[in-house]
Amino acid sequence: MHNRIAVVGDKDSVLAFKAIGLEVYPTLDENDAKDVIKRLARDYKVIFITDKIACSIDATLKKYKSRPYPVIVPIPSAEGSNGFGMQGIKSDIEKAIGSDILFSREDN
Repeated sequence: MHNRIAVVGDKDSVLAFKAIGLEVYPTLDENDAKDVIKRLARDYKVIFITDKIACSIDATLKKYKSRPYPVIVPIPSAEGSNGFGMQGIKSDIEKAIGSDILFSREDN
C-alpha cells in the first residue's frame, strides 16, 4: 500500500482536488461509490469522500472503520455540508472518551 490519497464524490466537488495533485474519482450513484471505495481501499491510505455520498453508503464505510487503512474522511461537497462528517467525528469522540467534549452546551 502506497501513501496515496484519493477523493471520491460528485464530479463538481472532486475536480478541484485534481489541481492540487490528488487522485479524484467522480461517482455517479450509490452503487458506483461502493464499487470505487472497495477498489480504492486496497491501494490508498486516505480516502476523502463527499458527505453526501458517504451518507448514502454509510454501511459500506462502517466496514472500514475498524481497519487501520484506509482512513475514510467525509468532506463537504460543492453544495456544502449535510452534517454527516461532523456527526461521525462526534460519535467517534464520544466512543473514545465517553463524553461529548466538543459539541455539548451548557444551558444556564
